[in-house]
Amino acid sequence: MAAVASMQSRGALPVIAVTGMAFEASIAAGKGRDGVEAVYAARADLLERALTAALDRGASGVISFGTAGGLGPDLEPGTLVIAEAVDGPFGRVECDPAWSERMAAALLASPLAAQTRRGVEAAVAAPLTGAADKAALHQSSGGALAVDMESHLAAAAAAARGLPFAVCRAVVDPAWRSLPKAAMAGLRDDGSTAVLPILRELARDPRQLGGLLRVAADAGAARKALTGARRVLGASGALFPR
Repeated sequence: MAAVASMQSRGALPVIAVTGMAFEASIAAGKGRDGVEAVYAARADLLERALTAALDRGASGVISFGTAGGLGPDLEPGTLVIAEAVDGPFGRVECDPAWSERMAAALLASPLAAQTRRGVEAAVAAPLTGAADKAALHQSSGGALAVDMESHLAAAAAAARGLPFAVCRAVVDPAWRSLPKAAMAGLRDDGSTAVLPILRELARDPRQLGGLLRVAADAGAARKALTGARRVLGASGALFPR
């Protein structure tokens, strides 16, 4: 079952942050007092169910927030992408230009400026883990910077409700990195993770250990960037549409 990170609004309708994993939702929700409600699940139907329930309670906007696979060949782990549009299974959907510009401006005025990029975010329905597949999507999408599995769902839900939509994603696995099978083995449908399946996969093929350690280092850079972005955007007010 999908989970919802707790929040306590200040009377205004919350922004709904759409994420795929529990740790991303925890970062997005912050301390739960500034008007952000985060929904998460790795499986699309569970995420859509949680998002619909959140939107039924009322919302001021929808933001796709979390980590992403890198597509741009020059993007290092920890690069922040503020999307101008999402290119995915439902076609290309534009992000709210004013909201996105405010987010980018806040990050560019912060210590995170050097790692902040604007461009297109790609979205897919299944994990994209191979370097060759990432290169192909980068080309077919017209140069999308990063890819995730939630932004198209968030964009469609926002459009259906007439709500502003934005994207803030941190690159975790760069374009040139193919993920070992063990990296995905522990991801549960609800967005939480389990250690035992990872250990089983490593026992089956110990040669994956080096790749898994690189993924862990990349994930640390992405988590740090995402946490920093949440702090900057929350403090500046740019996390919320006007």
